[in-house]
Amino acid sequence: MLDPARGLFLPHTALAAGEDGRILALGDGREVRALSGPATTVVDLKGAVVTPGLTDGHVHPVSGAELTHGLDLSGCTGLDDVRRELAGRVRSLAPGEWLFGWCLDPNAFGDRPVATAPFDSVLDGVPAFLLLFDAHSALASRRALELAGVDGPRTFGQACAEVVRDADGRPTGLLQEDAACALVERVAPQPTRAQRRQRLAAALRAMAAAGLTGGHAMDANGDSLELYAELDAAGELPLRLRVAPWCQPGTDTDGVRALIARQGTGGALWRVAGVKLFMDGTIDNGTARLEHPDRRGESTRSFWPDPAAYTRIVAQLHRAGVPTATHVIGDAAVRHVLDSVEAARAAGGPAGVRHRVEHIETVPDDTLRRFADLGVIASMQPTHCCDFTRADHTDNWSRRLGGDRASRAWRCRDLGDAGATLVLGSDWPIAPFPPLGVMAGARHRRPSRDLTLAPHGPEQALTALEALRGMTTAPAYAEGAEHEAGRLAPGFRADLTVFADDPLTTPAADLPGLPLLLTVLDGRPTHRAEGV
Repeated sequence: MLDPARGLFLPHTALAAGEDGRILALGDGREVRALSGPATTVVDLKGAVVTPGLTDGHVHPVSGAELTHGLDLSGCTGLDDVRRELAGRVRSLAPGEWLFGWCLDPNAFGDRPVATAPFDSVLDGVPAFLLLFDAHSALASRRALELAGVDGPRTFGQACAEVVRDADGRPTGLLQEDAACALVERVAPQPTRAQRRQRLAAALRAMAAAGLTGGHAMDANGDSLELYAELDAAGELPLRLRVAPWCQPGTDTDGVRALIARQGTGGALWRVAGVKLFMDGTIDNGTARLEHPDRRGESTRSFWPDPAAYTRIVAQLHRAGVPTATHVIGDAAVRHVLDSVEAARAAGGPAGVRHRVEHIETVPDDTLRRFADLGVIASMQPTHCCDFTRADHTDNWSRRLGGDRASRAWRCRDLGDAGATLVLGSDWPIAPFPPLGVMAGARHRRPSRDLTLAPHGPEQALTALEALRGMTTAPAYAEGAEHEAGRLAPGFRADLTVFADDPLTTPAADLPGLPLLLTVLDGRPTHRAEGV
């Protein structure tokens, strides 16, 4: 039994979980078996390695279950690949049927603008909506734009949102940020509620089968909370979920009060805790907020038309004891969020409110120490660096930033060394959710499809123990549950992940293939490998 808090194997060889879902006892096999009764489930793990259950620190279960239902374009490295995949799907469509795709990498466009023009011949007359990998932008085909009535610019509450147009003022098909994407999404066919529930349940089961026992769900849009409640009541919720509803620009005082009132609501295995906000978009789309423009003169705007309104809302939430989790990509956005938290703390409020910054793709030296000084948690997704950027800086993200800023990519090591609590996650559906892949990426920082390629920023790699803590002790601390989660000890949650071998000594390149034998949530198995 491996305790990540101490980085040591415990002297115990057996564990008992009580009916309350807590660890009842640790000891040797004989001692623990003596606690069992006729109705006790006994599992002989034959020397396997038990750790506290793994938690994805940033995940989107409901929206991910929807977005990943279409055509997976993640394997396309060039425009010919995309055209081939689209053509294959078009052949199977009925007349007028929509084509949905997801995880389209802008690097596939090379030096060309990201637009639908390269696919016009394939998508002629076909309504199509292709989500880019960051899920902050999408390409809509000519027919989709026509059906949505999008033929020119629009004004949005999100300052980064845009219907991108060419030199003649015509939409190129690129829709930036969810407000612009919604123009087309609202006219596209939607799945039934039963389909959505089924897809969510299937996605959560797959996560449990990958070793996850928990997730910090970073949205509560639509009927997400009702779906969680239904699955929980039916005994079909295989992850413990901490859900943070969104607060968008334009939210007034009553809206903030409503978010505060929702805190703590939930069920046996899920609860609303915290609020998710955005301070910018993405570097790949030119919608991040940088201190200096990117090489295309973009990424200078805040997500909030009035950034001071964001600061006021953070202060209001802080006074109410509500932790925030803010999407932050660019260096200027990092600085603004840290300044806002500092101002909120200085103005008073309860002690111990644990605010978070999500993503942190590029950060200057002078802000590293402020995370620890302010008690702000750094929530990062190392596989984004692995799979969407390149060590030689020929990728879209690096070319947009250029020079020193591209070399400051995903500074996990520097933030950790500066004292920040580092939470790791996948941001699924942006990147795959299997936690072993996330921890492996934090250690090797190489493209997961080809580990022979050079790592991007190897000096920022984490150790095996640091990566494991990023998905155990750190998320427990982030949610204020370090007294009951993230460790193997009597009275702690019986949320467990069981491996065939030691994840600390398994080489990073081999870690994604380490067999997962058992996942236990609240003392009950949610996944058992064959033969266990």
